Amino acid sequence: MQRFYQSLSEKDRRRYAAIEALKLEWGGITYISQLFGCDYYTIRLGIEELDDESAMSMRKVRRSGGGRKSAFETIERLDATFLKVIAQHTAGSPNELGIEIRIAHYPPYTSKYNPIEHRLFPHLTRVCQGVIFDSVEMVKDLMAKAKTHTGLRVLTTVLERVYKTGRQVTENFKQTMEIVFDDYLPQWNYTAKPQRA
Repeated sequence: MQRFYQSLSEKDRRRYAAIEALKLEWGGITYISQLFGCDYYTIRLGIEELDDESAMSMRKVRRSGGGRKSAFETIERLDATFLKVIAQHTAGSPNELGIEIRIAHYPPYTSKYNPIEHRLFPHLTRVCQGVIFDSVEMVKDLMAKAKTHTGLRVLTTVLERVYKTGRQVTENFKQTMEIVFDDYLPQWNYTAKPQRA
């Protein structure tokens, strides 16, 4: 019962806990709250949602305006501070580091050899089986439910940005970075070599 509860989304957990609490009648909310480790008021909200037809058709996890404010809204100069901290821990460019960086891609139609696909995709397939997708949010919610008993958890984000294709490398980059292509599959394997001072 607890494993099933943990596999649900936040909204579904709230409603499932409410259903189980109502089955037990008196003292059910307290018992289910302790059993699932969720808040008493979360179950109360779930009970209210079960009685409210409009809440049952809601696609969002929280009502509009609900939840915590974004850190970007509450913490002043967060971007600048974060970039200052992260700058000390990023890979940087080969010129700054003084080391070669080798890039190797999987060619088209060979991603089946990528280990991540064998570890993650079967679990994504499992949670999406038999479902007819009607929105991106639905797919996002389903994929977020993919978990394993060994600890796999899936974090999903929908990217709204449209990425430009066919972008060209700047002339400055071509002049300052030496790119050496491999003899075997040069379009997929190459090395960025730093300039020697």
